[in-house]
Amino acid sequence: MVTMAALRVFSMPCLLQPGVGALLTPCSVIRSFGAGLPRSAFRSRTVKAGAPPGAKGFSESATEWSAGAGAELRVQYLEAESTGIVVFGINRPQFKNAISKNLVKMMTEAIEEIKCDKNVRTVILRSEVPGIFCAGADLKERAKMQASEVGPFVSKARSLINELGNLPMPTIAVLDGAALGGGLEMALACDIRVAATSAKMGLVESKLAIIPGAGGTQRLPRIIGVSQAKELIFSGRVLDGAEAKAIGLVSHVVEQNEAGDAAYHRGLSLAKEFIPQGPIAVRLAKLAINRGMEVDLKTGLAIEEACYAQVIPTKDRIEGLNAFKEKRLPRYTGE
Repeated sequence: MVTMAALRVFSMPCLLQPGVGALLTPCSVIRSFGAGLPRSAFRSRTVKAGAPPGAKGFSESATEWSAGAGAELRVQYLEAESTGIVVFGINRPQFKNAISKNLVKMMTEAIEEIKCDKNVRTVILRSEVPGIFCAGADLKERAKMQASEVGPFVSKARSLINELGNLPMPTIAVLDGAALGGGLEMALACDIRVAATSAKMGLVESKLAIIPGAGGTQRLPRIIGVSQAKELIFSGRVLDGAEAKAIGLVSHVVEQNEAGDAAYHRGLSLAKEFIPQGPIAVRLAKLAINRGMEVDLKTGLAIEEACYAQVIPTKDRIEGLNAFKEKRLPRYTGE
């Protein structure tokens, strides 16, 4: 039986089904992952999925939705062999992709649109600006804010990063350039980080006499350990890709290529490994891991049991068994 302690650690509603027990799940499972983006939000064309238009890279069919005025965020729904992968591309070249009010708004809207879309298997967060991932907060915009505006803006930015961290599908941050301050905090909210050797990353807020305010003090210690996190935050030190890999800050590091998108290509290759797997199982595994890391082992095992119970009644589980028996590849539908 699932314990009450396990029930309490979930922030989602509880769905009860006879014979299954307490099924606790995000909207993506209860609602079969939802309907997704309205078709009216898209304009279809073939784009460079591997790099911004004009840059070197491979061509792949994709549907693109530019969120909001100025196209500071491009959302690409990859197709062909990459169907199921959505790419968020930050595109503020004149501001080094710094986090502004407008970017926060656009990313929040984009996350809201995909979080209950059953067709989205993995989200890749990248930069469309060579040499930079995100330089952190837009300090020029911040300097123009009234004191009363700063707190609400920081709260919205923090909420955005939390929503990114709470996406039910796997997320991969690809760092082909500098990820500093809030830029690194966005990457920390993703499940997996891939970096080029030339990338630079650090929580540098102490240099400005502030602290990381969008999850850095909490997520970094959970990823690399308390002592190393304190050292990096106290010093404001900036690491390259190889140094970040050595301490576990990133999962993969690759030599940068001429086009400046080596980490993106490695992240895309990784995302393709997730596509054939049962999407409900992958999402519930993420949920079990994330919630289990916040509690003791006994409660974590109860959370795992609750998540496992949810895959039992799915059509995908039956399809997996049939495919195994028939010695063929399974055709999962997220149901």
